[in-house]
Amino acid sequence: MTFAPARRTEPRTETSGPAPVLSVRDLRVTFPSEAGPVEAVRGVDFDLLPGRTLGIVGESGSGKSATALAVLGLLPPTARLGGQVLLGGRDLVAMDDRQLSQVRGKDIGMVFQDPMSALTPIFSVGRQLSEALRVHRELSKKDAWEQAVELLDLVGIPDPRERAKAFPHEFSGGMRQRVVIALAVANRPSVLVADEPTTALDVTVQAQILDVLRLAQHETGAGLVLITHDLGVVAGHADEVAVMYAGRIVEHAGVDELFRRPTMPYTVRLLASVPTVDSVDDRPLVPVGGEPPSLAALPGGCPFAPRCALALDVCRTTEPALAGGVACHRASEIADGSLDPAGEAAAVPPAVRSGERGSGEVVLRVEDLVKTFPVTKGALLKRRVGTLHAVNRVGFELRAGETLALVGESGSGKTTTLREVLRLRAPEGGRIEVAGTDVATLRTAAEVRALRREVQIVLQDPTDALDPRLTVFDLLAEPLQAAGADRTAIRDRVTRLLDLVGLDRAMGDRFPAALSGGQRQRVGIARALAREPRLLALDEPLSALDVSVQAEIINLLARLKRELGLAYLVVAHDLAVVRHFSDRIAVMYLGHIVESGATEEIFARPRHPYTRALLSAIPVPDPERERRRERIVLAGEQPSAARLPEGCVFVDRCPLYREAEEAVRARCRTERPATASAPDGSDHQYACHAV
Repeated sequence: MTFAPARRTEPRTETSGPAPVLSVRDLRVTFPSEAGPVEAVRGVDFDLLPGRTLGIVGESGSGKSATALAVLGLLPPTARLGGQVLLGGRDLVAMDDRQLSQVRGKDIGMVFQDPMSALTPIFSVGRQLSEALRVHRELSKKDAWEQAVELLDLVGIPDPRERAKAFPHEFSGGMRQRVVIALAVANRPSVLVADEPTTALDVTVQAQILDVLRLAQHETGAGLVLITHDLGVVAGHADEVAVMYAGRIVEHAGVDELFRRPTMPYTVRLLASVPTVDSVDDRPLVPVGGEPPSLAALPGGCPFAPRCALALDVCRTTEPALAGGVACHRASEIADGSLDPAGEAAAVPPAVRSGERGSGEVVLRVEDLVKTFPVTKGALLKRRVGTLHAVNRVGFELRAGETLALVGESGSGKTTTLREVLRLRAPEGGRIEVAGTDVATLRTAAEVRALRREVQIVLQDPTDALDPRLTVFDLLAEPLQAAGADRTAIRDRVTRLLDLVGLDRAMGDRFPAALSGGQRQRVGIARALAREPRLLALDEPLSALDVSVQAEIINLLARLKRELGLAYLVVAHDLAVVRHFSDRIAVMYLGHIVESGATEEIFARPRHPYTRALLSAIPVPDPERERRRERIVLAGEQPSAARLPEGCVFVDRCPLYREAEEAVRARCRTERPATASAPDGSDHQYACHAV
């Protein structure tokens, strides 16, 4: 699409440039439900040009994935499908399943969100690639196998000839996603559809996969439909962006224009709610507010009107058409600058950080913590064949009113460290002190229960964390009942908890299934606060939530810490989120803390090469800054903690090691680096021979 500086233009017609490889016209998808028909996709239109990338973004339930499945003809039989999906002049909507099977994998390829579900576990990856080739082309088994090996090499699988014989479970998550990309591009399709291709991956692996996807698109010349909730990914990889809300596109523009000057109030709020890893200022997060409407009972008028600060009476009665790339009754006022599309958005400013340690009481002290697990072999008669070093001599302090974030890739030991703290038992090695009590001195169950009151946890997935058979009132009352509180005290405390986390008191009668994801997480936080703990352990508390809801929970956690003087021990992988509400950061790799210090110090002057790689791998929701940033893409993936290197645990992936002098390289290989302090005398510490 081409856009003039002052106003948006309509999508190109086929005569104004290259012919689209994919054209979607008035696409409609409806699912049956007990509450009535669910209009998941409502009149979606777009064109995809060869070699171009269209990013589709929006909250959960906006219709992104349903659009992708409709394009591919993978909807369930109960779904009603309307409109046109034109691929090379053929309407895919009019095809039956036999005809679609001749198109899928040949002319259009799919990269699914979960690579393990996309691969057949009983066949080697080489066989699966060979079969994908032979279904659509006249190839011998030998030729197909050779091309399968070449495809694995193209997507960066090391030793592709040998790895082609391996099965999906023998690959890591990132390597499995590379195999799925190889399957998608095997027959050089003209269209690729990638549905959240990096959601389940660490940020360092995500950077690798996005590079592989870009390479695959370049090799095939395919148009790419990239569906994601990560606006940073869109900023760095899309040419055009379509924002979906309540089943339809509400804004469609070139990536630079949309991020620089969004017009639809929903798009503005969505961008304002996204934390960024390289913020040039302490921009507060602005939640979208409210909840998306039910697609089974859409309100009259604009579906976003109940959440929009600029809504007029006409917005509540008439749904705006998509005109000039925007579906908003007030688009012309916003475009000429007479109206601020953000409206009067109230935001909670982030806490001011001095960079110095607080003077509050030490709530948690961990010294030289060690945790190992046996590596066993054998189905019936298991025997120990090794040791997995999950946590190795980890130490830190956490004070009241302070937030410490443990960050790193999966397998770095973050969650194991958290669990060791929560066990309230003597650790395998080292020392854990909670609220001034050494957990190794606890002798009776009563002593453990008394200390348990001081530390509580907020789990990653609020849906799994809450009993679906209990109402919100009962969920919050349960820990109070276990402590022996009377009915009056329980009723008063539950009311106070609902007020504290910003939930209407009437929600006490609802079951978890009737709540949104953000509301369920608020209930989980309220339940953790029921007995007034001093320390909250937060295990990826935002990763299961939409970006618009994340901002609300970040602001809530910041407010609760200020009001209650809580200490937070946070496990997270998203450093952009961590920056907005943590005071200090400890970066973990293979069970070791490789760098720690004040949050702003870590972001401004990272010392360890692993920290630098983590920071550079996180996409920034700004196309210009994202293209300009220096990227450090780590080679390979984190090795097994059962086979730790003799020296530095990061040596096999370290970019500084490859550039270092021979004497330094020898130390990296044979000597574990000691922790050193930054020259400025701060508490910024790191462990690296090459810095």
